[in-house]
Amino acid sequence: MAEHPIQGLMNITMEKIHQMVDSNTIIGKPIITEDGTTILPVSKVSFGFASGGTDFDGKNAANKDLFGGGSGAGVNIQPVAFLVVKDGCVRTIQLSDNADTINRALTMLPELVDKVAALIKKDEKKEEPAAPAEQ
Repeated sequence: MAEHPIQGLMNITMEKIHQMVDSNTIIGKPIITEDGTTILPVSKVSFGFASGGTDFDGKNAANKDLFGGGSGAGVNIQPVAFLVVKDGCVRTIQLSDNADTINRALTMLPELVDKVAALIKKDEKKEEPAAPAEQ
């Protein structure tokens, strides 16, 4: 069975969307600074496509091979955050501040846990008793 012309339109549209939107679009290429910090951009990607067509109906049987159609696509890429990796710690820096309180708190939670863990380790080191002096 021969491929219908609308299939060709849809295939080309999907192929072009695939070229525009891949995993490197969502999590960008790493940027490494001189001090060894790695920065990964994170983006929100939205896309859509539509296609349609018609076969001209046959009041005139000679026009059976005629086809009219079209397709289109749109892509929206919006940067939303950066992942910053430094000295084995990962931080999230959000670009938009319009999130509600719960989302902001959840975003800050990993950084808070890292800080609390660092304080606990610091306190444990202070509380360790000194080794008894040998006589």
